[in-house]
Amino acid sequence: MSNSIVRNITSQSTKSAALAQVQALIAGTNKTFPNAALTFGNATVQASSIVQDLQNLEQAMLALTAAQSNARDAVSALRTLEVSVGPLVRAYKRFLLATYGTSAQQLAVFGLQPPKARTPISTGTRATATAKARATRAARGTKGKKQKLAIKGDVTGVVVTPITNPPEPKPEPSPSPSASPAAHAPAPAAER
Repeated sequence: MSNSIVRNITSQSTKSAALAQVQALIAGTNKTFPNAALTFGNATVQASSIVQDLQNLEQAMLALTAAQSNARDAVSALRTLEVSVGPLVRAYKRFLLATYGTSAQQLAVFGLQPPKARTPISTGTRATATAKARATRAARGTKGKKQKLAIKGDVTGVVVTPITNPPEPKPEPSPSPSASPAAHAPAPAAER
């Protein structure tokens, strides 16, 4: 039983369930077998000894939960502090590297090492990299800016129906017995 309880205290839901189970075993043993001697296989064990072992297990489980909670709080506090102090530390390191440059002895006082000198790329390595880049570009079919502008897409298999405005109905002339001079006036320029 103890092995299953210890195995079950790895996640929060099983921790509380395992603790509740141990506490129920203590209460049940105290109620049912207060002064009994129980036999398991060939061994006889006093109920008070069982209760004492279960109480020790309960205390260990409570201590583990408290320690894990404290560890979570400490990690949270550390992350919060790193957010506020981290930029200062990085700026200070850059300042020290700029101030002391390649002086290994002075930088060692601060626990820093001088930056490594960059090794120049050999002509053969550069030629190989250029050839690989050109081969990759050809394989992928990537093109330059001007080549992309020359490409026009042709869509096949898609029928595009233009949207047109329906023709406006022409107003029917109403027969008027008298012709007015406004009816023969030229139309305004906006309507033409």
